[in-house]
Amino acid sequence: MRDFVERRSIVRRIWGDPDLILLVFAGSAAEFALNRAVDWLFFTGKIPEDPIGRFFSTVAYAQQIVFADESQAQKIIHRINAIHAGVEEARQQTIPDWAYRDVLYMLVDYSQRAFELLHRPLSSVEQADLYATFRHLGEMMHIRELPTGYAEWQKDRRLHLERDLKYTAYTKDLYNQYRQNLGEWRYRILLDVQALIVPHRVRRLLNLSADNPLSYLIWSYGIVDMLGLQTLVRRALLPAEHRQAVERLNLNEIA
Repeated sequence: MRDFVERRSIVRRIWGDPDLILLVFAGSAAEFALNRAVDWLFFTGKIPEDPIGRFFSTVAYAQQIVFADESQAQKIIHRINAIHAGVEEARQQTIPDWAYRDVLYMLVDYSQRAFELLHRPLSSVEQADLYATFRHLGEMMHIRELPTGYAEWQKDRRLHLERDLKYTAYTKDLYNQYRQNLGEWRYRILLDVQALIVPHRVRRLLNLSADNPLSYLIWSYGIVDMLGLQTLVRRALLPAEHRQAVERLNLNEIA
């Protein structure tokens, strides 16, 4: 059975690295708090009550798909679709296609931004590979009106950023939950990380400053990587109850 994502794909390298996944989460946590479909998160109450824990369960699904074969990926996506269908039935509303596209676009954009922040710019071939992988995922989830290629996706991504983001009471509530779950100093670090990775419009709506101490420390990541100190860094930045979960995200040995 063919792998869902080719073994040499940049997507496997990104989604097998806990540091990069945490950056994807930080960016997505910022942007989705502004999304005009964020009220869907509050319908079940699970994400607002435990945003960090729910993140790790969501990432587990994403990683299973990236590292699965086609058949396994189809089964996982079927479970995700069934979960969404259950929420829609309970609310007696349909999640709009544009909201699904917004989330898919976040995964593409923040995967690229995370890798480039810590490593290097993606090549045009890697950019195409990244988008094609998530487009395939979107098609299997029956998301409509997806752009055909990376260049077209960039244009649509910009349109979605302008149209679908707004600071609301839901935004404030989610950030209060981030603060409560992380504690004050870890929450401040989250804001600094978000400021470095999110697009300008997200940064402006959340009043985040990219001129913060972390921007001067990114250069040292190579030293941390070379010395194998990432585990120590993650232990410092994550609450104790989530440290084992983030270490389980390390799948680079099979990427």
